[in-house]
Amino acid sequence: EAPVNRFRGIPLAGRADGVLTGLTHVDPADRDAALRIWEAARAAPVWDGPPRWLHGDLHPANILVDGGRISAVIDFGDITCGDPATDLSVAWMLFNAEQRAALRQAYGRADDATWERARGWALVLSLVFLTHSADNPLMRGIGERAFRAVLG
Repeated sequence: EAPVNRFRGIPLAGRADGVLTGLTHVDPADRDAALRIWEAARAAPVWDGPPRWLHGDLHPANILVDGGRISAVIDFGDITCGDPATDLSVAWMLFNAEQRAALRQAYGRADDATWERARGWALVLSLVFLTHSADNPLMRGIGERAFRAVLG
């Protein structure tokens, strides 16, 4: 019964135009690697399970930290349903490689296809932040960090 959002929780193919446009704004030296990652994510099987409740806008600016530990998630204005890979993309925005592996293990339901789509969603969102946050250094920084993590 969760609401549907036409931009979040959808198959990655629905975000292709934005990704290709966003890639024109990144360093040309990074484009080929980013495009390979994008194509691998799009080639992963689409989510065929039941729609899952999603935060829909899960990124570091919507996560509160206290004493170095995540203490709360805020801003549920984009709550939706769909592919859980959408919310799992936060792993590239918030964590290093070792922490991402720990998250995946703790989550326990992210098969290879879901994890590949989550990386694709991280690329999608990093490009959104990079191309639409000229007036917001915090969001631009999140975009830069996530883009680097996705390429790493």
